Amino acid sequence: MTEGKFRLWAISDAHVGTDIKHGRYSLSEAIQHSEKGGEDGGPPFDWDICVNLGDFTGSQLPPDDEEGEMVVEQYLSSQKHCREDFYDLIGNHDSSHFTENPTQWWFQKWVDPMGENTEFSHVHNSKRPFPVSGNWEHYSFEVGNITFLMIADRNDLPPPIGRGDKGGYPAGAISEETFSWWKEKVQENKDRIVVTCAHHMIKETTVATGLNEGCDGNYHGKFSDGDPQGSSFIYFVGSQPDSGRIESFLESNEPALDMWLGAHTHTHPDDVVNGRSHIEQKYGVNFANISALTKYHGHTCMPMSRRLTFTENSDSVKIECYLHTSDHAPQGWYSPVERTLKLRHKFKW
Repeated sequence: MTEGKFRLWAISDAHVGTDIKHGRYSLSEAIQHSEKGGEDGGPPFDWDICVNLGDFTGSQLPPDDEEGEMVVEQYLSSQKHCREDFYDLIGNHDSSHFTENPTQWWFQKWVDPMGENTEFSHVHNSKRPFPVSGNWEHYSFEVGNITFLMIADRNDLPPPIGRGDKGGYPAGAISEETFSWWKEKVQENKDRIVVTCAHHMIKETTVATGLNEGCDGNYHGKFSDGDPQGSSFIYFVGSQPDSGRIESFLESNEPALDMWLGAHTHTHPDDVVNGRSHIEQKYGVNFANISALTKYHGHTCMPMSRRLTFTENSDSVKIECYLHTSDHAPQGWYSPVERTLKLRHKFKW
C-alpha cells in the first residue's frame, strides 16, 4: 500500500492440472509475470493482495492430493508475496464428490482459506495482512473501509445441483446458509464499500450469463443431467433452480453493494454476448468477469487477469486487464478494456 492506493489483483480458473500437461504452469507463471514481467515483454506490476476465485484443478473428477501438491507448489513460487497474500475461493472443479467426507476435503486441505491445514496448504492465518472471519464456505475481511464477502460454490451437492459421476457440473450453486450470511453482511455494511467475490457471476449481468448461453456458446461442457441451461451463473440457491433470489435482493435494495467479482466463463477480453461484455453495471452494482489464467482448459481460453486500484478519498476504482500470453494482443496491459468505475463511497484507510 503506497501513495494512498490499494491494489487488488484478481485471478481465477488456473486449472493447473490441465495446463501442466501442456508444459504450462498457469498459476506460477502469472505470479511471476506480476513480479518479474513476462517472457514476451509484459511488464511486472505491483499488487497488495490477490483474490483467487477458484477452479484451481483441471480434473472433471474429484481432485486428488497430487494436484493439490501442484497448486501449493505453484503458489510457493512467489518471491515477493507470501502465501497469506492470496485469498481463495472454491470453484466447481475443485469440489469433492457428494459422498466424500469431510465435505470439500480437497479445498480445505490444500487451498485452506482459514489456515486450518497449514501442514499442507502453507497458510498461516496469523500472517494474513487482513484477518479473515468465517469459514471455508463463506468468509469476510476488511481493507480500510472495504468489506470483502467471499462466497463458495457448492458443486459437491448431489446432482443436479452439483458434481455427478460424470464430472464437475458447471451450473453455480450456493447454500441457503451462505445466502443468508451474504444478505446479512450486505445489510450490515451499507456505509462501507462492499465487494462480493464468487466463482460464478449472476444471471444476465456479464458475457454469456443468460440461460443456455454458457453451453450453447461452447464456453462450458454440457452435462444433460447437470442443468446446463444455468452453466454460466449461480443457478441454484439452496435447492431452488433459477429462483432469481440473489437478483431480487439486489433489485429491491439497489444499490446494495459496489462490486461483484466472478469468473468461471473463460473468454477473451473483447467478448460480448447478447450485448453483455466482461464489465457491466446492473442493480447499481459493477459486475466484472475476471475470466481465466488457463490456456488449455476449454475452447475459448485467453489467459488474463485484472488489477483493481482503489485510491484514498476517491469514489472511483480503476480496473485493468493483463494478458498473460500474446495470443489475443501483445502480452501485458490491454488498454481497450480498461475501465473506471464509480463506488457508493470514497475509499478510506
